[in-house]
Amino acid sequence: MSRVINICMKISLFELAYRFLYPALRRRIVEILHKDFKLNQLKIAELLHITQSAVSRYLHMNRGAILDLSRFPDIEQVMQKLAKKIVNEEPNEYLIHQEFTRILLKALGKGYICSFHKKIDKEVDPSLCRTCINLFRDFI
Repeated sequence: MSRVINICMKISLFELAYRFLYPALRRRIVEILHKDFKLNQLKIAELLHITQSAVSRYLHMNRGAILDLSRFPDIEQVMQKLAKKIVNEEPNEYLIHQEFTRILLKALGKGYICSFHKKIDKEVDPSLCRTCINLFRDFI
């Protein structure tokens, strides 16, 4: 019985995605819109259907700053493309959420946050787990 307890995750992949990965995606898109597209906080908030206060927290690294997704070139490329789409097409909040979720699943499927998961949950062994990779590899 103790073996089962030792390999169980305290922090599920869904909690990991909700608490860390999704905010990191939002922070990155806010950064891109602000730095690359030179948009102010109010315009970014309007385009992303979030508050100006949330935009400020993302820019000041008070939210979504634990994971740096810009270090993954393929995720960065998709984020750049999404930012351009947001600026040019101004999609509704549901389409933006759909795109964030698609990118989130891609990051999970590639195992990009396995080492981070290990840092916050010492009982996770990425070499044994492979849950995200097995479940979400079709989103790559």
